[in-house]
Amino acid sequence: MRILRTLTLSVLLSACATTSLQANTLLDEDFQDGNITGWSTTGTAYANAYYGNYSIGLRGPNASASYTLSTLGYVNVNISLDISAYSLEFGDSCIAEVSNNGGSTWVNAITLVNGQDNSALYSASSVAIDADNKSQLVIRYRNVVNRGNDYCYGDNILVTGDTDTGGGSSGGSSSGGSSGGSNDDYYDELTGSGSVTRSDLSYATLTAGSDPGSRVDLSAYAVPQDAAHPEHAFAGTLTLSGEATGGSFSEVVDTYNYTGFADNTRKHLPEFAFQFIQTGSHIFPLERGSIASSHPDWEYVLTPGRVWQENSDNGYSRAALPFALQQRNANCMHNGVMTFLFKDDGSVSKVAYQISSETCLYFKADWWGLLDASYTPESIANQSQLIQDYQAEIDGRMPTKPLSALATDYPGTDPSAFTAPNSTDASHISTAGFIYAGVHYRGDCVTRNGNYPYCDSLVVPSYSSAKSFFAGVAMMRLEQLYPGVRNTSVATHVPACSSNGNWSDVTLNNLLDMATGNYDSASYMVDEGAAHTDGLFLADSHSSKISYSCSQYLRKATPGSQWVYHTSDTYIAGTHMNDYLQNQQGSSADIFADTIVADLWEPIGVGPTGLYTRRTYDSVAQPFAGWGLMWLPDDVAKIASFVGIEDGKIAGQAMLDSTQLDSALQRNTADTGTVPLSNYRYNNGFWAHNVAGNLSGCSGAQWIPFLSGFGGITIVLLPNDSVYYYFSDNDTYYWLEAVQEAHQIQSACQ
Repeated sequence: MRILRTLTLSVLLSACATTSLQANTLLDEDFQDGNITGWSTTGTAYANAYYGNYSIGLRGPNASASYTLSTLGYVNVNISLDISAYSLEFGDSCIAEVSNNGGSTWVNAITLVNGQDNSALYSASSVAIDADNKSQLVIRYRNVVNRGNDYCYGDNILVTGDTDTGGGSSGGSSSGGSSGGSNDDYYDELTGSGSVTRSDLSYATLTAGSDPGSRVDLSAYAVPQDAAHPEHAFAGTLTLSGEATGGSFSEVVDTYNYTGFADNTRKHLPEFAFQFIQTGSHIFPLERGSIASSHPDWEYVLTPGRVWQENSDNGYSRAALPFALQQRNANCMHNGVMTFLFKDDGSVSKVAYQISSETCLYFKADWWGLLDASYTPESIANQSQLIQDYQAEIDGRMPTKPLSALATDYPGTDPSAFTAPNSTDASHISTAGFIYAGVHYRGDCVTRNGNYPYCDSLVVPSYSSAKSFFAGVAMMRLEQLYPGVRNTSVATHVPACSSNGNWSDVTLNNLLDMATGNYDSASYMVDEGAAHTDGLFLADSHSSKISYSCSQYLRKATPGSQWVYHTSDTYIAGTHMNDYLQNQQGSSADIFADTIVADLWEPIGVGPTGLYTRRTYDSVAQPFAGWGLMWLPDDVAKIASFVGIEDGKIAGQAMLDSTQLDSALQRNTADTGTVPLSNYRYNNGFWAHNVAGNLSGCSGAQWIPFLSGFGGITIVLLPNDSVYYYFSDNDTYYWLEAVQEAHQIQSACQ
């Protein structure tokens, strides 16, 4: 172990923004002395030797090793470390994490799972935590395993920090909230020369161009290959001018004749005035999720972007801000990106924007333009913590590779089987992905003008896949906490449904199986496609939505006997569960915020965008339950893995009722749900399809559970511990080819 060793001059000059900062090594541990002195351990922890290299080893269940040090007097503290694993099974994990408060809370550095357990070292070069001036900084390795021959190893821990020897800056990421000043934050540092050849969105265009300009390939909004690290740091409010009249618009599909040749509010952006913070080469919004506005048609969803430097921008830094327009009171998503130039003193160029893709069946369009803007540098409250939280969000994302990497990782695999439901649908795919062995293999994000440059920040809607990942999962969580809730009466918990006598014998389980016995037509999707469903989908208030849902249909069959698809039934289910939860936990309890977000999504690392749902616009703010979620691709991967791969467990603890989860995933022969069509089942909000005869080497029925959303959204939870998903908008629902290819990687036979 080597402590407090001054770095060489070359490292010092590259690490510090000013010569007043002195860089030091606070901890340098590679275990080559063959002991683990100073480490606090539980379980079986030891100094491990492997072909001449030593590390700290953890073997068997409940093993951990932690080291505590002080960083008082040091700023710009950086922590890097390695971890490896051997002989893990599905559900096992090796975890490296750091605490800046003596172990009260932890930030994940790296987690390894089955498939990453070949003893290779995985590295975290900069753990996303505020480690400056901490009296108890703790580095910990631990495992979540269940067998004595499961191994985790920690190695190569390096903690460095600067001492201020002459009044130098402490760095952008650890300041209390600055308003300007040069950028000395090197998070995700860009190392290019800044020599960029640019034909579109040049300095001249952004500073003196005219609106609306023209559509360009979206690569013009991307971080170029030779981009340099930004010189300026953004912290404050960006405001656009002229949104209501500026810009240009081109319609592609307009099923309901929303717009015509005349000008229309749908053809323009809502008012834009939002706060953003920069950390290194990243910039992120303070407001996430769907942001209500006075615009009659659109609401913003803001997501993280990037900042960089180009030599031809005359000393300005260049930023790109991904965003989406979400249809008001609905789920359509139109993804776009903005770009502009800025300096710390508030100087700012015009803002160029372009939307060239969507996940929306019935309304497709392009928007583009160049609007005047102002930038107000501000001191952001709690800025340092906000930056820390953002870095933890980004660094905590599931490891991602392109779908093409499947051919390398699993020779013989055809990645094209996962890129689109069929060859004619590729242009309608927002994104597609495959999750296996802890890796998120993701396809391109295709638009009408090149690939979307910020696929990590692409917003996709849930539509009816929320019936599974919200309504169904919420019931399973409640059933685990309060056994029997699934059999409670609708009339008892939804007063609006108690007056007509059609709901007294209908249970929460009947709602989630689409088998209430109340309907107009039992023919497939006739009720759901009727014009009167506007009473549910277009209403703003909870009272209007629940009144429609409870009173629209007459009793036609015994509850549980006939499948008829009604989104209104899932809306009732959300209302039912909200009331039940409030009876248990108090009137302020919320079925989404408390049961889904706090209990499940936050612990598994779902990002801020995925922590939102559509709600009614009145004071009730009732979550829709059957549609209205929004996700980034990483959110989809984590939620689907939690349900389909981790069996609803977090750190080995069951968070969902196992019987109801097994029923939803067709693993409980005593409860297979209802029958929408031949070879299809529906249970607890989840679909399943029998693909018997289509998987080589499998015999008998092969029920594959999946989620389905309006327009062409599919998430398949395969029995070989993998997930396949795509988000499209061409009314295509085809995934057998992807399942067959996944079956070649690992058997999906049941």
